[in-house]
Amino acid sequence: MLTRRHLASAPALLAAPAFAQGNQRVRMLLDWTYQSPNAFALVARERGFFREAGVEVQVDRGQGSGAVPVGLAGGTHDIGYGDISAAIRFAAENPDKGLICVALLHDRAPLCAIVRADGPIRTPKDLEGKRLAAPDFDAGRQLFPAFARAAGIDASKVTFVSVSPALREPMLVRREADGITGFVTTSALALKGIGLDHPAQRVFLYSDHGLNLYGGCLLTTRAFAERNPAALRGALAGLIRGFRVSVNEPEAMLAVLRQAEPLVDIAQERERQQMNIRLIATDHVRQQGISVVDPARMQAGIEAVQTTFNLSNRLAPAAFYTDAFLPPVAERRL
Repeated sequence: MLTRRHLASAPALLAAPAFAQGNQRVRMLLDWTYQSPNAFALVARERGFFREAGVEVQVDRGQGSGAVPVGLAGGTHDIGYGDISAAIRFAAENPDKGLICVALLHDRAPLCAIVRADGPIRTPKDLEGKRLAAPDFDAGRQLFPAFARAAGIDASKVTFVSVSPALREPMLVRREADGITGFVTTSALALKGIGLDHPAQRVFLYSDHGLNLYGGCLLTTRAFAERNPAALRGALAGLIRGFRVSVNEPEAMLAVLRQAEPLVDIAQERERQQMNIRLIATDHVRQQGISVVDPARMQAGIEAVQTTFNLSNRLAPAAFYTDAFLPPVAERRL
């Protein structure tokens, strides 16, 4: 497993001096607007977990997982929450920016393909010869070639139709596409909202068919970690506490979310969190704790992203991920 001892190649991260006494301000960028999957940061703020850890964390809405590494590298934010595949791609394409993952929160990625349950597509292999609708930037679409390799699909026989996010789910409902790709926590609920309820959907989670990628993660840069190790530890301690509350006390999380976003659809967010928890609280996490990473699995995920995007820079898991700033495993149990 990847642990603190894997940082021997980066001693500066451990040797950096602590910051002065007092609560340091840390700027955090989320992946999207406030929703149940990222509301753990709001829980940490509202329950005072950050203050108790010696930091004050500003939690800002985001504009997609792809924008999180950009914000960290550009210095507008210090830590971020987003999809690990987007982070791997950015780190490989921009090695000089020093992007690192400091916590893995989702043991399974929400990437999926969804088709109609009453249609002829019963297995991933049946996607051959069919049309899938998705935006060009959709992570499910971008990583479909890796899913195809893992699931034994001839990707050259699958046609993608480029659509805006707002048109993706309606295309499937109107039978103008045979399927869609996306995040199950987004698309499955969107389909339900326009008349295609869960029993009418057939969902192929990529992680169920050989592409066992990690999902949401916490990110920072080496520069921030080196200069502010105590602040980073404090922020992560608060976030992990908030994350545990969100999983174990979802109604408490929803109350915090409603306070931050009064117009949020709580029933929908409750269902979204139920889906989210299935991606988080796997047997591995229940037994080992949050962010106890299998290096072979991390390596396979990095290689899948690098192959998909034809990236020449080869990331080593120990150079991209560290648990050196996390609280002890005993404090990461669900």
